[in-house]
Amino acid sequence: MDERKQELLRGLPKIDEMLSMIEREQRCMDVMRDIVKDACRVVVDEIRGDILAEDGVSHLPTLEQAVERAVGIVENYRVYRLRRVINATGVILHTNLGRAPLCKEAIERVTAVAGCYSNLEYDLDKGRRGLRYDSVKKLLCAISGAEEAVVVNNNAAAVMLVLNTLAQRKEVIVSRGELIEIGGEFRIPEVMEKSGAVLKEVGTTNRTRLADYEKAIGPETGLILKVHTSNFRIVGFTESSDRGTLVELGKRHHLPVVEDLGSGCFIELDRYNLEREPTVRDSLQAGVDVVTFSGDKLLGGPQAGIILGKRELLEKIAKNPLNRALRIDKMTLAALEGTLVNYLHPEKAVEGIPVLRALTEPVALVRKRAVRLANMLKRDFGRKADIFLVDGFSMAGGGSLPDRGIQTVLVGITSASVSAAELERRLRRREPAVIVRVAEERILMDLRTLRDDDLPELKRAIGEVLD
Repeated sequence: MDERKQELLRGLPKIDEMLSMIEREQRCMDVMRDIVKDACRVVVDEIRGDILAEDGVSHLPTLEQAVERAVGIVENYRVYRLRRVINATGVILHTNLGRAPLCKEAIERVTAVAGCYSNLEYDLDKGRRGLRYDSVKKLLCAISGAEEAVVVNNNAAAVMLVLNTLAQRKEVIVSRGELIEIGGEFRIPEVMEKSGAVLKEVGTTNRTRLADYEKAIGPETGLILKVHTSNFRIVGFTESSDRGTLVELGKRHHLPVVEDLGSGCFIELDRYNLEREPTVRDSLQAGVDVVTFSGDKLLGGPQAGIILGKRELLEKIAKNPLNRALRIDKMTLAALEGTLVNYLHPEKAVEGIPVLRALTEPVALVRKRAVRLANMLKRDFGRKADIFLVDGFSMAGGGSLPDRGIQTVLVGITSASVSAAELERRLRRREPAVIVRVAEERILMDLRTLRDDDLPELKRAIGEVLD
């Protein structure tokens, strides 16, 4: 190490001196002293790293400058990281943006129970301990036709709990074409391994016949598992066994049939010109013994893993000690209850649940909103940028309805003075952040994922970034 670097290292700011200056100036007084001290240590470590770098700094910051950096670190702790964003991407169930926004009733229910005591596990009629799922169990069974319901914290947990309960140390038969990986590196084989079940692959990637399942059944078989392939599709020379056929096979061999539906749809989407998605009721009416799915995808509620099916099997699942580790809290239950109430009437669900409303809204109404936004922007910013309408397609997202885009209308913006990449960056870094598409040197805002009350804020955002 050269002499200059050694000299700089000897002159590093002293943590105690930094701390004394902060306290003398009465800064960060409402934060624990240890946190402030740690921030000072971080700053000193950063300066040391700058000195030791290959092209290290040639001078040290002053004590005052080092203190400002430490105070900045402490103040940054107060900045909330989880924040509202405006989703102008057109991806309705955007996993990175929190998937399903909650409906009005769900928000009201969370607000009602979050800040006070509740009857989470207390039976008000009998005056004694109750069951955590009672608030949603009856609703789930009424809407789906299931005999019993259990709710855990996400669908991966639901699949793992079911397999652990019904097939621990036993073989689970799955078509090779359904051994998928979805977002977040959730892989069916790995979840199965953690559950204690033994994977038994049958068929090939593109063709799995009923005979393949039947041939695999033996004394070690625990159950037959059918998995929704999410955003993965095989087309062309394919063959698979439908759930009804597997149910009959399961009955002949006294084996339960479990279906992981993934998104968990309760609405017949083909009635709204969308791709047909198997509904929860379809699966249960076909005789599937246990069905699992997510709460925050096509259901449009909070993150949860919902397990429905035959009472005899669901009671075993509920009694599994692992269930306690995977259970949901009062706020998730409240949001789920508020969401499910909408499903007592399907048309109310389509109107009231934001995800379903965005999926089914006629493109003519989307265009009307796009024209309104474009006119607002042209009136105030037409001299600074080109503003225009673009026909395009939105996506359901979240592994749902992957085969077909949904017609939409976007508002595009190009500026001679600011690149599209820079506009995108500025929009993303403001408060609230606006997330847009970028294509062909233009930013695009998809009106299918923008609500009427987003438009004034969006106008302000565009004005800021163009300036």
